[in-house]
This record gives sequence, C-alpha cells and structure tokens, in this order.
Amino acid sequence: MHIPEGYLSPSTCLTLAGAMLPVWYRASAAVRAGLDAARVPFLAMGAVFSFLIMMFNIPIPDGTTAHAAGGVLLAIVLGPWPAVIAVSVALLIQALIFGDGGVLAFGANAFNLAFLMPFTGYYVYRLIAGGAPPGSSRRLFAAGLGGYIGLNIAALAAAVQFGIQPLLFTAADGTPLYCPYGLNVAIPAMLIPHLTLAGLAEAAVTALALKYVLKTSPEIIAAGSAGH
Repeated sequence: MHIPEGYLSPSTCLTLAGAMLPVWYRASAAVRAGLDAARVPFLAMGAVFSFLIMMFNIPIPDGTTAHAAGGVLLAIVLGPWPAVIAVSVALLIQALIFGDGGVLAFGANAFNLAFLMPFTGYYVYRLIAGGAPPGSSRRLFAAGLGGYIGLNIAALAAAVQFGIQPLLFTAADGTPLYCPYGLNVAIPAMLIPHLTLAGLAEAAVTALALKYVLKTSPEIIAAGSAGH
C-alpha cells in the first residue's frame, strides 16, 4: 500500500501533498478544540498502533505484500480528525526512519491512508451501525465493513495514482518515466489482493479491536461513535 519513491512524478506527489495541507490544518484545529488533555495519550497510542500494524505485511501472489492500517479503527475510537493526525505521524516515521513509503510520496500516502481511508470507513460504520447498542453484533459488523471498504478505497486511490503516470509522464520515445503500468494493470493489481486478503485482515482487526476497547475501556470512544 505504501507508495515508494520513483513511482509517482514529483508533480503528482506535490499535488497530493498540497491537497493534504488543508486536511492537516483542519485536523490540527479539530484536535486542539475537541481533544481534552486526558485523551491526548490515546492519540499517541493510536499513532503507535497504526505504525505497528502497518509493519505486519501479508505476502500476496504477485510477489509483493499488503497490510492492514488501522485508520478506520482510530476514526471510530478517537474520531476521524484525530485519526488523520495519528496515521500521518505513523506514515511520517515509517518514511523517514524505515524507508517504508517514499519521503516525496508522503503526501500521497497520507492522502490515501490518513484521509480517504479513515473518513470513508468511519461514515460507512456510522451508516451501518445506526443506533445499535455498543458492543452489539451489528456495530461490530459495521466496524469491520468500514475497515474493509476504507482500506479498499485507499488501495483504489493508490492504483489510480499509479495508473495515470504512464498517461501523463513519458520520455520523448514514449517510455514511462515513473510507474510503467497503466490503469488496466494497476487497478486489478492493487484491488485483487486488498479485496481478498488485506481487506479481510483490516476488517477483522477493526472489529476485534473495537470489541476489546468497548469491553475494557469504553470511556475512550469518541462521542457518537459507539452510541453513547
């Protein structure tokens, strides 16, 4: 899922980083205004959780790997704006220290995993869960489905970003300068493993972790996310 260096053009990376600037600004403002001091440690723990879960890679048939991200779980537990901050911090540490995802591609990775994924999954969760009681099967199913759809939306966005590169950026002889695979290759290559393997792992992690949080520390759930 992490986009490495060299697969997206600098202009694509800068465009997506620019798109993230107002998102980060809004998320920072929301966290300052709505996250009380007692909940700040949970934001740090959320970043650590996202960092760790993204380090567990699932081998897939094409020789690469996929992974869960935890963004939807954080959106449910902390709220979608704090989730943006937590996942962005995790992605930044991975890029700078571990080389997992390119530094230039940080904005693109954040757009996919720290913005599209948490917000998509969160609103799927809210739509399906409705007024179901905390800890109910319906609410846990909604969390799992939100995680599944959120991760696949992020994968689709990454696939489109890959797939447009040979359409937009080629050498004089037509050779692609960055990702060489068009949309017809990039979309199935990204979506098939995420629809069949990584998405199911994300769904299981999201539902089971939410069940555990509701059982052990329901007070940390963001207002409205668990029917409180």
